[in-house]
Parts: sequence; structure tokens; C-alpha cells
Amino acid sequence: MLQTFNEKNRDLLININGELIHRDQAGISPFDSAVQGGDAVWEGLRVYNGRVFKLTEHLERLRSSAKALAFAEIPSNNHMTEEIKKTLAANDMRDAAHIRLTLTRGVKITSGMDPRLNRSGPTLIVLAEHKAPVYGTTGLSLVTANIRRFPPDCLDPKIHHCNLIQSILAKIEANTAGADDALMLDKQGFVAETNATHVFIVTDGVVETSRLVACPEGITRDTVLSLCRKHKIPCAERDISLTEVYRAHEMFCTGTMGELAAVTTVDGRTIADGDPGPMTMRLSTLYRELTAHEGVRVVD
Repeated sequence: MLQTFNEKNRDLLININGELIHRDQAGISPFDSAVQGGDAVWEGLRVYNGRVFKLTEHLERLRSSAKALAFAEIPSNNHMTEEIKKTLAANDMRDAAHIRLTLTRGVKITSGMDPRLNRSGPTLIVLAEHKAPVYGTTGLSLVTANIRRFPPDCLDPKIHHCNLIQSILAKIEANTAGADDALMLDKQGFVAETNATHVFIVTDGVVETSRLVACPEGITRDTVLSLCRKHKIPCAERDISLTEVYRAHEMFCTGTMGELAAVTTVDGRTIADGDPGPMTMRLSTLYRELTAHEGVRVVD
């Protein structure tokens, strides 16, 4: 799974602290905290027919992460929403768009890790692209990565931060193995997530996903669990081992950028019959029905 350049995005206008700049001229200071140490938080948002799905939940997660990192200043949800609206309008986007919302601690007076060096900030970046869900419909292949996800006592995954080296290293392993993405385990050897998405398995009609120990609080993950409860589909959050993955009847992953995507092979082993399963298809349909009519209006 390799994303390709979309010609519609050639002349994107990027919003940096309220200023709209052509993608080829956009940039931030080398003294910005994101450049200095990945000291920033982010969210991925998706636009459906003029609405951002789960916008409030995404903004609250961004604020929670910034608070955990002790940002001195965090823009209000109203301010960030207005900047999102401005960016979408400037790029004539209303559907099949993905937004990368980044908030950095801001600009330092000199190089260094100490947050006391930050005298200007924060920096708010709104990057909106024409981008449909990035995964195909035939099923993904995963390979288990050697690198493990941090537990909360090393780096709490509830902080949705921009230091993504763990994920990048895992993705390199997947690329080298010829897989679409990497399956990542926690320190105890249980499934955490992939390098980019949350993971679900289905066994005997029960939809199961990992506990929030070594994986972040996923908004699409939470939406799937809510759909299960609403439609009386048995579901659980628990520790899942690789053996349980290999013998699962279905497997899929979730995320804002890719929505729901079936997983059909893991470590070269075929999951069930190798096709997207009926529960995956049912939940995908329910999710699409939800995004078709729910969300915060951002484009008139």
C-alpha cells in the first residue's frame, strides 16, 4: 500500500497560524519545537459532504495531548474549527478530503529541549488534502514488527504526539518484508496496533480489540465499539496474542485515514479463507452510513 500523488493537490494552500501559503512556499521556523524535537501533537480528520466526522472528539484529544505535554497555550476548539473552515474554503474542498491538524509548542529563542526556551507559540498547522481512504478493499497484509510499542511508564500512548519514529521503524520492516503495514506488539507480546491503525479480530461472531495500554485512544476504534453495542454485536477489549490473530475468523484495522480495512494475511499466514469477512463488511457499511449523515458542518 503506497500512496501516490494526487494532481488535485498540486496547488494546495497550507494554513500556518492563520496564514494561507502555497504548499511549495509553506514552512515553519527551524527553531520550532516540532523541528527541534518532535514536540507537537496532531490529529487526522476526514471530511464527508461538508462535515468533519467526530470533529469535537478529535479536538478534545488534541487538547488532552497538549495538556499532557504542558503546553503553555492551547487554541480554543472554536478557533481551530474556524481555521479548518478557512483552509477547506480556500482549497475548495467539501468531500473526500483528509486534514492533518498539527499543534506544536511553538518557536524557541535558541536550540534546546527545555520548554522554557519557548517564547512564541503555539504553532497551528492545518494541512488539508484531496484524499480518499488510503486502503484497498481486497485485504491488507501485515508482518509482525520487531520493535515494540511503549507502555505508559515509558511514553504514554494517550499522548497523540508527533514523534513517530517507532511507527516509521516498524513501517520500514513492513516495506522490507513486502507487507502493507506492520503489526506491533506490546512489551508482554500482546497485540497493540499496527504502525498506523488499531486492530480488531473476529472469532465466533465476537469483535475484539486490544486494551488501551500500548495503543492510543482511537476515535474510529471507539466508533466501531459503539456501533457494536448499538447493534447488539458482541464485543470486548482484552489482551490478544499472535496465536489468536492467526486463528481468527476475521481481522480488520481502523483509522481516520483508512476507515475500516480488512486484513487477510499476517506473517504470511492467511486469515480464515483470505477474503474480507462478513462482520468486517457489516461494520464497514454501518460506519459509512454513520459518516454519511453525522459530523460538524464546516463547508456550506
